[in-house]
Amino acid sequence: MHISIIGLGLIGGSIGLALKQVDWQRAEITGYARRQETASLARKLGAIDRFELDLRKAVKGADIIIVATPVLVIKDVFTQIAAELLDGSIVTDTASTKLRVIRWAQELLPSRINFIGGHPMAGKELSTIKAAIADLFRTCTYCLTPLPQVRPAAMKTIKDMVKSLGAIPLVIEAEEHDRLVAGISHLPLLLSAALVLTTTKSPSWPKMSRLAASGYRDLTRLASGNPELGAHICLSNQTAIVSWIDTFIEELQKLRKLVAEGSGEIERALAMANEARQKWLEKCSK
Repeated sequence: MHISIIGLGLIGGSIGLALKQVDWQRAEITGYARRQETASLARKLGAIDRFELDLRKAVKGADIIIVATPVLVIKDVFTQIAAELLDGSIVTDTASTKLRVIRWAQELLPSRINFIGGHPMAGKELSTIKAAIADLFRTCTYCLTPLPQVRPAAMKTIKDMVKSLGAIPLVIEAEEHDRLVAGISHLPLLLSAALVLTTTKSPSWPKMSRLAASGYRDLTRLASGNPELGAHICLSNQTAIVSWIDTFIEELQKLRKLVAEGSGEIERALAMANEARQKWLEKCSK
């Protein structure tokens, strides 16, 4: 088995580390990165066996190609690698949005290959190869959005690869994926950024910052993420994200009204949120 990983950041690097750790299919892994320093470090850390700085060379002879780049870069990657892909090979990705990626795959990749979109529901606020860890995907849901013509054997292979990472494969339609993930991943990113921008722009921030503790740190963690990755997510899932922002504003306005009126109903609203979150946590622990 020959695997090519395009993009050696947190996700690509962690996939490489996890696959090498379990020696999945005894695969030889070739990595591609724009910067030689990144590629060299990935090899030193054991995430890949060798690297190429030429994208087309990186995918030559590969049975599986994993594109782990920011989402808006994927279109160009598909354009460059299309002619180099082996008949029957599998191309997958790790982007946080899927609908555009699916469309690019249909438009740009040859029908002789199998495209299966992917999105591991895991990550950190850090995005470089230095943050990569082999168990990043352990017990996480790993979304898969295959094209209709994907061969059953290719689907079985990718599911097996996902399981070898310690993740749980979930086949889902691309449009539904983007709508749901916008609420539980993309909206929180923007809320985190909005809180940081709101507070740090305040004239009181110098004093306020000395009081900020775990609550502020937890709620603003996502704002420490890679701005390029975040921007690509927002620009590739606009409709779903805007819909969730509007819904959030409506809910926040309800809470604002309760606070402004000094209503005791604020405790009921907070209790409802507490209960809903607790049910989710209990479900996660099972």
